[in-house]
Amino acid sequence: MKNNSSSPLPTGPDADDSSGNLGEKTEGVTLITGDPKKAIIKLSGPLIVAMILMSAYNLVDAIWVSGLGGNALAAVGFVTPLFMILVGLSNGIGAGATSAISRCIGARNQEGVNNTAMHTLVITIIISVILTILLEIFLEPLLMFLGAGNTIDLAVSYGRVTFAGTILMLFTGAAYGILRSEGDTKRTMNAMIISSVVNIVLDPVLIYLAGWGIAGAAWATVISQALVSVVILYWFLKKKDTFTTLSWKYFKPDLKVSKSILGVGLPASAEFLVMSGVTAILNVILVMVAGTDAVAVYSAGWRVVMMAIIPMAAVGTAVVTVSGVAHGSRKYKNLRIAHNYSIKVGTVIALITSVITFVFAPYIAKIFAYSPETAYLAPTIASFLQVMCLFYLFVPPGIMSSSIFQGVGKGVTSLILTVFRQLLFIAIFAYILAITLKLGQQGVWWGIVAGDIAGGIVAYVWARLYISRIEKQV
Repeated sequence: MKNNSSSPLPTGPDADDSSGNLGEKTEGVTLITGDPKKAIIKLSGPLIVAMILMSAYNLVDAIWVSGLGGNALAAVGFVTPLFMILVGLSNGIGAGATSAISRCIGARNQEGVNNTAMHTLVITIIISVILTILLEIFLEPLLMFLGAGNTIDLAVSYGRVTFAGTILMLFTGAAYGILRSEGDTKRTMNAMIISSVVNIVLDPVLIYLAGWGIAGAAWATVISQALVSVVILYWFLKKKDTFTTLSWKYFKPDLKVSKSILGVGLPASAEFLVMSGVTAILNVILVMVAGTDAVAVYSAGWRVVMMAIIPMAAVGTAVVTVSGVAHGSRKYKNLRIAHNYSIKVGTVIALITSVITFVFAPYIAKIFAYSPETAYLAPTIASFLQVMCLFYLFVPPGIMSSSIFQGVGKGVTSLILTVFRQLLFIAIFAYILAITLKLGQQGVWWGIVAGDIAGGIVAYVWARLYISRIEKQV
């Protein structure tokens, strides 16, 4: 049985519990407290599978929606910046939980593990309620501001249903973060598989057979999230075989614990807000230089790009857990090992992904342009994907460096790096190339690549300097 002692212990994620009062280790906890290289590989595997499947149902949404015409596909593109805010909050809260709880595990603080997990759920509920109300009230004016124009009715239809499921999206993200913090990525994978399969099955049924159109795609997502939420609650509350225990008896309101979660969670969420803002900026630029068709191309192609970088993102997610444990146990040498090794693994993945994308770009593009209404977009989508092959190669240094900072609790530093990459580099380069140099929508594409290169270099140097400095404190 696990030892969930209620004796008075420091409950913050960086508290040093010298009594070693950590519950019975699960396989995942044994893994993350051991060799960092082995932990990164073993944690990344299930995460890659899970995240690819999660992205796959986003692709499926786009594929089925594209059958409704170019306006429907563009409508999804205009909702995307707002949707990215929710994705950011979901991932951000999850990252905050992963960082804070893994540091508790590194510090051998069982009470801190359980209390931090409960704080995560309370924070999730509060944020979900507030956001659902705001999005449902202000959705239409927000979409008009983002340039939805003649696609506004379709965009509102899709957005209202999507944002009604806000609490489901944020809860699953928080739960995934808790599971990742204890090295249980296999269970995370299983939950994501359930969600993805259900969504993929429901899409054509609700969009076409039920005749719900674009709203059917949103309903498929909400229903799948509801189902997986039930499965997660079963694991924590009924089966009770996780390392972390969710129970109100372990919840002791503590501002320091909340800060430890939000200190990573809010900046990580803000990173997605920045990215969604840049997506909106790029949409505006694309409309200016090439019309709404350019937004449809970018919306469809970017889904492929996001799916392609998933293996690298999965490695980075594993690094958050590994670096959190290393920081909590004050084994700072493991931070350097995790940083170096994860970049090497990510670069190999990027090279393979680039070759595959370049070769199969024309065929991938046809998936999004299978209907007569969208067939004319296929060549442009293929060209976009081939330009993005260079983008992949410079993703690992940025992702892995940001993950190191999130793991050690320096979420603001990770946010600053994202602001540099997205606003100072990508947005500005895209504007200069597309408008100032009059390269049109291709200027936007190359601006994304140039910004990624500059941002990756800055992030890598910053992380190396930080690790060198903290190692000297031992």
